[in-house]
Amino acid sequence: MMGHAKTEDIEIFLTVVDTGSFTGAANLLNQQVAKVSRAVSRLEDTLQCTLLNRTTRRLELTEEGHVFIRYARESLNTLYTGEEAIKLLKQAPSGHLRIDAASPFVLHQLTPLVGDFVQQYPHITLDLTSHDNIIDLLEHKTDLAIRIGDLKDSNLHARLLGKSQLRLVVSPEYLYQHNEVAHINDLSTHKLIGFNDASKLNSWPLKTPVKLNFHMTGSSGETLRQLCLNHQGIALLSHFMIGDDLKSGRLVEVLPEAIVTPNNRESIQAVYYKNSAVSSRILAFLDFIQPRLTL
Repeated sequence: MMGHAKTEDIEIFLTVVDTGSFTGAANLLNQQVAKVSRAVSRLEDTLQCTLLNRTTRRLELTEEGHVFIRYARESLNTLYTGEEAIKLLKQAPSGHLRIDAASPFVLHQLTPLVGDFVQQYPHITLDLTSHDNIIDLLEHKTDLAIRIGDLKDSNLHARLLGKSQLRLVVSPEYLYQHNEVAHINDLSTHKLIGFNDASKLNSWPLKTPVKLNFHMTGSSGETLRQLCLNHQGIALLSHFMIGDDLKSGRLVEVLPEAIVTPNNRESIQAVYYKNSAVSSRILAFLDFIQPRLTL
């Protein structure tokens, strides 16, 4: 008769899958490789099937492994959520929380909220990092990442924080010195600011296709914002980083009807690995920031 799998063995198995190796899982879990290997073997014995095909070059999930992993992630998530809900009733969240987001999101959305969050949760230690490219959460030991746009990584659990509309913006000084921007086709005669090393971000979701020639490029949305503020041209930026600029008149929006919306760059999502505990500090942070974001 088949017994029940141990939760610890399932956790180790999922970590092996996510890291791609027994060694990677052992390093992440701070355990010996032999212990990780025994846990997976014990799980396979319990389930009476092979979950991983082990070769000298890589690990591959078997058909049974693919079936099991789907239910394993879901069940562990439910279990962890219940455990953390009980902890929240008993004690205040505490511990270290590393959060990663693109630099404009950190600067314009997260840092203004940090003071009030720390006051409400004094036992949580925040560690904010910014990467403008998508990072590997395991490799960077990141608990929570905030990502802009569609999510494709099936190993991640996602919580939609909201949507931020894309806007074509420019400084009033630039407009004073250059021709009017009245039609989409006018963009071809203006100085445009785009991203370097990110061709998909330079493919603007315009209702009418126009050949775009970028006069200048930058590596992050914050760099593009600063270039716009310094009258260097027109950029397509998310509202979450230029809302205050539009209110103050430092920037103005042009061709508001030209952008297709909704589009795949509007979603703002908080993500973390499905097999990691949804700790009370992650829940506390997400519940705190979501109603306070100005997307």
